[in-house]
Amino acid sequence: MHVCALIVAAGRGTRAGGPRPKQWQSVGALRVIDHTITAFQAHAGIHDIAVVLHADDMHEAPRFKAAGITVTAGGAERSDSVRAGLVVLADCTHVLIHDAARPCVSAAVITDVIKALESHDAAAPGLSVTDALWTGSDNRVTGTQDRTGLYAAQTPQGFDREALLAAYDTYAGIAADDVAVARAAGMTVAITAGDPDNIKITTSGDFARARAILEKSMDIRTGNGFDVHAFGEGDHVMLCGVKIPHNKGLVGHSDADVGLHTITDAIYGALAAGDIGTHFPPSDPQWKGAQSHIFLRHAAQMARDEGFTLTHVDCTLICEHPKVGPHASAMREAVAEMVGIDVARVSVKATTSERLGFTGRGEGIACMATATLVKS
Repeated sequence: MHVCALIVAAGRGTRAGGPRPKQWQSVGALRVIDHTITAFQAHAGIHDIAVVLHADDMHEAPRFKAAGITVTAGGAERSDSVRAGLVVLADCTHVLIHDAARPCVSAAVITDVIKALESHDAAAPGLSVTDALWTGSDNRVTGTQDRTGLYAAQTPQGFDREALLAAYDTYAGIAADDVAVARAAGMTVAITAGDPDNIKITTSGDFARARAILEKSMDIRTGNGFDVHAFGEGDHVMLCGVKIPHNKGLVGHSDADVGLHTITDAIYGALAAGDIGTHFPPSDPQWKGAQSHIFLRHAAQMARDEGFTLTHVDCTLICEHPKVGPHASAMREAVAEMVGIDVARVSVKATTSERLGFTGRGEGIACMATATLVKS
């Protein structure tokens, strides 16, 4: 099976309150949608991921695309969004459809749905209803409802992709969920084990619940980097991916971008994976004059491959010259693009050493950086 995940994130979620739809609000270090996507990125059974966004949110698309995620625009109804996602996942045999507002989904829930698809056309997690059920009117109990055989539906809901797409082609009206569409087409849906922690954020109080759940299993790593490069002959320096005119250059085996080198080492440090020299030995002639973005992209991909999301980068350049301030914005944008995160999560700043030491004498540039990785 070639199993893909389809994250539906085109809703507006107004009941949750806040300045933006709930999927874009933060729970701890990450936004709700980032927690959700990370769960599927970290699962070995998921080959590809697509995200369906509202038309007003398509400015978020480049960030997801940089992480290898397919993005498409949704429609007026949820069913329109699901159909759009099914179409772009044309290479998948099976698809797991998940609400972006369920950030606490566990690997076990995803695994159980995938396993059930080996013998069923569709499968979805559900929780047996254990509480007494009432009917009511005007805030008064009018009766009771038998809870036998009742389940609370969750996502991801898994399907044979072609079968579900055909089911949508013949379905009329608005469905409660994708299981309803599948059943209307005669598909048998297996029920897999749900998880009480697999909550859907609906109201403002659910953000605190989700944070408490995620923090129980969240792996947060912080790495530090430090690097120094001396000045030599040249007419420019490369700093954080930006070419800055200068009366000197920086000396190094690669392009000597001290900023990118330091951020790269910070990410490797968070992963406990050595440093640039471990992965790109200076004794290897193929890296002579190499552009430093190669190193940074490798570190960022390595973090993703291990199930981590890079949530923040802070870089401090230490020098008397050149002046960093006029170029800081471009540096932030360059780093954000290389590592695939929002520019708001990248800090690049500069300081001097008050004319003390080698940086104060204008002999070179030093740099310090911190990177934070999160696995949920």
